[in-house]
Amino acid sequence: MTARAGHRLVRAIGGQNLSLLIALGLLIAVIGVQRPNFFLLTNMISIGVSVALLGLVSLAQTVTILSGGLDISIGAVVGLASVTAAIGAATGTAYGVAIGLVTGLAAGLVNGLLILVGRVNPIITTLATFSAFQGLTFIAARGEAIGVADAAFLWLGSGRILGIPFPLLVLVAGAVAFHVLLTYTDIGRGVYAMGGNPAAARLAGIRLPRYTLAIYALAGLVAGLAGVLLTARSGAGVADSGAPNLSLQSITAALLGGCALSGGRGSVAGTVLGVALLGVLQNGLVLLNVPQFYQLVAQGCLLVFAVMIQEYRGFRPLRRLRGPSTTPEEA
Repeated sequence: MTARAGHRLVRAIGGQNLSLLIALGLLIAVIGVQRPNFFLLTNMISIGVSVALLGLVSLAQTVTILSGGLDISIGAVVGLASVTAAIGAATGTAYGVAIGLVTGLAAGLVNGLLILVGRVNPIITTLATFSAFQGLTFIAARGEAIGVADAAFLWLGSGRILGIPFPLLVLVAGAVAFHVLLTYTDIGRGVYAMGGNPAAARLAGIRLPRYTLAIYALAGLVAGLAGVLLTARSGAGVADSGAPNLSLQSITAALLGGCALSGGRGSVAGTVLGVALLGVLQNGLVLLNVPQFYQLVAQGCLLVFAVMIQEYRGFRPLRRLRGPSTTPEEA
C-alpha cells in the first residue's frame, strides 16, 4: 500500500475510529494469547449476541448526545419495556412486541415533553425519570419474574436467519439505518447542527422543539425494542434484570466512539466500535475468570478514560486559538 493510499484509508476510517480499531486489535491479541478459545466462532457469535442490546441502546444514545442532550433513563426504559412485553406476550407474540414498543415510545415522549414543557436540563430530567421508570417496572412485575411460554416470541431472542442470530441482525440493520439517517438526510444534518450550535440551527430554520421531542421519542422506541429482545432472550420479564446498567454502558460506548458530550460531534461507526470494544473487554474478563466486581471497576475506568479523551479533544481547538500559554495556569 502506498503512502497516499494509506492516507486516504486513514481519512476514510477517521482518526478517532482508527485509534479505536488499533485498541480493539491489541485487546483481541492480548486476550487471544491468554485464552486461545477466544477465537472460536461460537465465542465470536456469543460476543455479537451479548452486545446486541447494548448496541441498539448505544445507537439511540448517540443521537441524543449528538443533539447536545443525554438520556440517563434509557436503561430503565429497557427494563420497563421488558416487563410489559412479557405481560403482553401472554396474549400473543404481536401483543407482546407492540406493548413493549409502545411502552418505550411513551417513556421517550415523557422525557421529551418534560424537557420541552418543564424546560428542565435533559440530564436532570432523565435522571429523575430513571428512578420513576425503575419504580414502575417493579410495580408492573409485582416483584416477580413474568415467564413467557410463547415459542414465536422466544424465537426473537434465540432464533437464527441463515445461521446468524436474530438479535445480531437487528443490531446490524439498526446501525445501517442510523448511519443513513445521520449521514444522508436533512434530519441527521439538523441533529448535528442542533448539538454543534443551537442558536445557528434555530436561525437556519431548524425547529428545535420538534427535534428534541422526536429524538427522545426515538430513543424510547429503540429502548422498547431492546426490552422486547431482552425478554425474548431471557424467557421472562424481570424487574431486577440489570437493564438499567445499559444507561452507563451506552454512554461509555458513545464517548469511546468519539461523541462529544457538548454535542455536534460523533458517528455511528465510532459508537459501533465502542460497543465492540466493551463487548470484547467483558468477554475477555470472563474468560480470564476475573470476578464481576473487578469487571465493573474496569468499565468505570473505561468511562473515565473516554471522558478524559473527549475533554482533551474539546479543549485542543481552544489551545490553538489562544496560542502559546503565557501563565502557569494556562500551561
